Amino acid sequence: MHNIDIKNTAIATLNLEATAIKNLTHHINDDFVSVVNQILKLSGRVIVTGIGKSAIIAQKIVATFNSTGTPSIFMHAADAIHGDLGIIQDNDLIIAISKSGNTPEIKVLIPFLKQSNNTLVALVGNIDSFLAKQANYILDTTVEREACPNNLAPTTSTTAQLAMGDALAVCLQTCRQFSDQDFAKYHPGGALGKQLYLKVSDLSDNNGRPEVSPATSVRNTIINITKFRLGATAVIEQDNIMGIITDGDIRRMLEQHDDLSQITAANIMSKQPKTIDRKALAADALHTMRQNNITQLLVTDQGKYTGIIHIQDLLKEGII
Repeated sequence: MHNIDIKNTAIATLNLEATAIKNLTHHINDDFVSVVNQILKLSGRVIVTGIGKSAIIAQKIVATFNSTGTPSIFMHAADAIHGDLGIIQDNDLIIAISKSGNTPEIKVLIPFLKQSNNTLVALVGNIDSFLAKQANYILDTTVEREACPNNLAPTTSTTAQLAMGDALAVCLQTCRQFSDQDFAKYHPGGALGKQLYLKVSDLSDNNGRPEVSPATSVRNTIINITKFRLGATAVIEQDNIMGIITDGDIRRMLEQHDDLSQITAANIMSKQPKTIDRKALAADALHTMRQNNITQLLVTDQGKYTGIIHIQDLLKEGII
């Protein structure tokens, strides 16, 4: 197989799957709306079940539901008839995923599910199947063919299942007005979580509070900057922020002056420095630094200086 054939095969696969997803828009009907409304008023959980590749898609849908505020549990269709049916409670809604809707496991499972009063949703690729006929609602994920050259391996069909699950999750998230702060509650770990909940004060409070007065000598200013290792110090007079002195300011001053005896902090400080409130998100501090091409921000509380946040603080937390 030549390189060009490999590329063409990949492109054909992506085009086929993209078309399948686009065609799903024709299947967003009253049943879809009803399922969203049923889940919104649900006092229990969403139980998502499937077999084979559909089971893997079910697990991903469950993960997306849980991370966006819809309590969900995965139940493997084969394990369900060997004890896992106990997962299902009276107030739960069940989504069964299957391409054919006629697999032996599904045919065995559905009668047991129907014994309860749980709402059954079929996310299925065959609306004439056993599963579809037994369900209260149908989410149609029919595709013309698999991307597999033999039209056998689940490819296009599982992509359609995944996309339909995402459509459900996003609708539920939007209806609940699920905010970025809500999202942060479910994602406290990793860089994503830190971007959503880590405050400036969580970092700056560990840095100390370097400051000098306008009359501080150059020597003592350098000593102050060196002591705190933040590459800068604030110039404060009567609790008011007068300016900031950075390593760069010191270097420029040394290039311009031979006699430093009469130079004070007031002579070399940058006036009207960029500041950020200590309650702001650390991610906002990063945005401000990037926007202004700087590496430090003075941190304030109701306008009063409380410390410095450095871009290295953000790097250490993996926010960048």
